Amino acid sequence: MSNLVSQSVINSFFDGTHSDPFAVLGMHETEQGIEIRALFPDANHVVVIEKENQKAVCELKAIDGRGFFASVIPNVDSFFAYQLQVFWGSESQIVEDPYRYHPMLNDMENWLLAEGSLLRPYEVLGAHFMECDGVSGVNFRLWAPNAKRVSVVGDFNYWDGRRHPMRFHPQNGVWELFLPKVALGELYKFELIDCHGQLRLKADPYAFAAQLRPDTASQISALPEVVAMTEKRRKANQVNQPISIYEVHLGSWRRNLENNFWLDYDEIAEELIPYVKEMGFTHIELLPISEFPFDGSWGYQPLGLYAPTSRFGSPDGFRRLVEKAHKEGINVILDWVPGHFPSDTHGLAAFDGTALYEHADPKEGYHQDWNTLIYNYGRNEVKNFLSSNALYWLERFGLDGIRVDAVASMIYRDYSRADGEWIPNQYGGRENLEAIEFLKHTNYLIGTQMPGAISVAEESTAFAGVTLPPENGGLGFHFKWNMGWMNDTLSYMKLDPIYRQYHHDKMTFGMIYQYSENYVLPLSHDEVVHGKCSLLGKMPGDAWQKFANLRAYYGYMWGYPGKKLLFMGNEFGQGREWNYQESLDWFLLDDFHGGGWHSGVQELVKDLNKTYQKETALFELDNKPEGFDWLVMDNHQNSVFAFERRSEAGERVLVISNFTPVPREGYRIGVNVAGVYEEILNTDMEYYKGSNVRNIGDIVTDEIESHGKAQSISIIVPPLATVYLKLKSEKKVAKTSEKETKK
Repeated sequence: MSNLVSQSVINSFFDGTHSDPFAVLGMHETEQGIEIRALFPDANHVVVIEKENQKAVCELKAIDGRGFFASVIPNVDSFFAYQLQVFWGSESQIVEDPYRYHPMLNDMENWLLAEGSLLRPYEVLGAHFMECDGVSGVNFRLWAPNAKRVSVVGDFNYWDGRRHPMRFHPQNGVWELFLPKVALGELYKFELIDCHGQLRLKADPYAFAAQLRPDTASQISALPEVVAMTEKRRKANQVNQPISIYEVHLGSWRRNLENNFWLDYDEIAEELIPYVKEMGFTHIELLPISEFPFDGSWGYQPLGLYAPTSRFGSPDGFRRLVEKAHKEGINVILDWVPGHFPSDTHGLAAFDGTALYEHADPKEGYHQDWNTLIYNYGRNEVKNFLSSNALYWLERFGLDGIRVDAVASMIYRDYSRADGEWIPNQYGGRENLEAIEFLKHTNYLIGTQMPGAISVAEESTAFAGVTLPPENGGLGFHFKWNMGWMNDTLSYMKLDPIYRQYHHDKMTFGMIYQYSENYVLPLSHDEVVHGKCSLLGKMPGDAWQKFANLRAYYGYMWGYPGKKLLFMGNEFGQGREWNYQESLDWFLLDDFHGGGWHSGVQELVKDLNKTYQKETALFELDNKPEGFDWLVMDNHQNSVFAFERRSEAGERVLVISNFTPVPREGYRIGVNVAGVYEEILNTDMEYYKGSNVRNIGDIVTDEIESHGKAQSISIIVPPLATVYLKLKSEKKVAKTSEKETKK
């Protein structure tokens, strides 16, 4: 037996309880000379080989028959580079000893990890390919400050936690081990003995790839290269640009026709990107793709925040999808979920036996609605983990923005809780101050580290300043989903046209708060699931009326101030609710199955997008009052709305909607500018399967006062339709002299 290693210490290795392996294993100075100790369970004998000349130096003695070896190296008084030849019966393998390597965290990394302020901790924590002393391998690091022992286990060590216990850095709570010659694609987890002495097997929170569910191991994958933001992509995100977003769930947009299985990232890209371009959308928004255990969560209960889901292939495949979108001039936004996580045992819950990532008190750390856990945003390491994840997706995959899910649930402590079920903040209020600070911090990082990328808030309350900069007291988002507009207008559209006159304000109320934030108008996946019907299913009337209502509504939406978002399937008026387990009903676009109704909606959305991008008046001044003016807002009896959109250069487009099935002939509308107008879009066109009631030719203003304007136009407003009229040429109106006025 080694003079310096007791039997109890050796026993602790085989029990899997020893927490300081570097104090025992590897090369050590002793009074007798340099001693090498090695742990190889079930090995027969071990030979030390000098690495430089590949000569055998000595054979290590079997101190314990279970596989603990040690010997003093004869005639050697200084450390040297060595390898070990390990024999299992007649088979042998030359290995690098992981316990001969020095700690690889530098002083600055140690300091920043300790205070939880490392800008990109994913570059340090997790599993990283690197070279040490001329040997390539993978360095594993894990933050688990309260664990009693941590080992890395995987394909490379038979998933045996005794073989590779890790080094603990007490100053920052990080465990570390460099394993030579571990290969790309190998599976691994961390085996912990938690603070209560319980054995836990955890996936790597910082893993860049993961096993396909229901398996839960992490997969060794290279850190993706940085993708630079281009000026073209940066410009496309600006508030004065047309932004039309196609929201996509990758698992159900299209599926393999033979077996209903998912397409991979490359297969999706081959079909999705050309389609989005043809339809005229400027952006794709992907439902969450961070690895998640349960298909039915659609990605909204993620556990592997740094790993693109393996359902659709590799991280490289996802990078290629984004690259292809960029080549076609399409920006990509990722739905991001920093608000909660599921309690699966392989994930973050009670990670080292303590509430490490979540709050310990269920009144703060448990979501009753979703059966999930809430991050502890007040803990610097957790805030760091989440904020850097936003940067990771933007920088390493070239994403152009994030949409932050369920912001309201984050910023209010009493979200979906009754009295007595929540804990007030330090000032007695309901605001989650730590979550608010986290959001501000994340948005600040995006603005400083990835200028041009955007963050969009799904925030359903009247919380003030969501899109104001943090320095001005805001949360720092670039855009906010206008949930109020969506709820009001959809509730209006559900009504039979005869009753709409009594709810006229639902279509106009949004303008009261329109300029308080930078808005996106969302018709998202949430509106077409859980018994809510499809958008088409919400529309009243027979088939003709349903499709006409939907087309009129889209026309109103694309004319209204705010960026546009439409969930997949809505662009062709899918009739049934979205089902995440099946492909969209693409067959409806065949005239035989869909009667041309659905292709009519599809063609309309395509033309709306093209018109939207072409006409500067429809987007340039979305967030400025001078870009909008009501022309008709009080004609509730006829359910007619009319407004003018303007550009900075004075271009003008009139948007007129009739939400009754009665055509309005000779309908007079006062306009701000006298001149000649022309119809540039009409949702009632025969091409879209409408009744083809149109305004053909020039529409010239009359010097007839109407709606408080000195000049007006007389037009026909089709039934259940929206029309766009563009100012073609302006006409100067002679001013009446004072003398003529007196006469």
